[in-house]
Amino acid sequence: MTMPRAVVLAGGKGRRLAPYTTILPKPLLPVGDQPILLHVLKLLRDAGFPHVTISVGHLAELIMLFFGRGHKFGVEIDYAIEDEPLGTIGPLAFIDGLGEDFLVMNGDVLTDLDPAALYHRHKETGAVLTVAAHRRQVNIDFGVLETAADGRISGFTEKPSIPYEVSMGVYILNKRCLDFVPKGKPYGFDELILALLAAGEDVRSFPHDGQWLDLGRPEDYAIANREANGGNG
Repeated sequence: MTMPRAVVLAGGKGRRLAPYTTILPKPLLPVGDQPILLHVLKLLRDAGFPHVTISVGHLAELIMLFFGRGHKFGVEIDYAIEDEPLGTIGPLAFIDGLGEDFLVMNGDVLTDLDPAALYHRHKETGAVLTVAAHRRQVNIDFGVLETAADGRISGFTEKPSIPYEVSMGVYILNKRCLDFVPKGKPYGFDELILALLAAGEDVRSFPHDGQWLDLGRPEDYAIANREANGGNG
């Protein structure tokens, strides 16, 4: 099966990683000896995605200068330039020729997910949107009370850890999703998925138990660099 077009979202300002991102766009920050975005492009290339559109905004010229047309990285790259921030989904309204189905991926994700397997599952189910999902534990740093309306305490848990299935920032979208995306306005993934659910569309998850780090989070970025340096530093 031929892999579809991929869109990588790399237009954000990366405020959580400031002050580094005042000089470099987040996708060019290093993980080991390679920029974050190069890890993403290699993942897509190795999974057989030949054509990648990178949506750029903050310090876009540096990203475009580094990656060019993608030939030395083994992929074909073009760019969608955001003059104003359009959120995670808004840029899609301005990208022509996305095809029947296409992949969208945040440019700050480090994972061993197989994007081709995600695409195959999407095609098998016929879903309008398939979301790669990862199980994360959220640690609560407080003792949690269970209370009744009258204030009576019925239970207590000391610093619980709560599991959630979270979006990995990697999706396969059918072109019908674009009908929900306003042109020229910021529009987020949260707005899209809620609109699709309200419309009764078939939205699926694709669980992934392997590696996943959101490198926009300082904690995950530090973990990625420790692992890249063999656990040191």
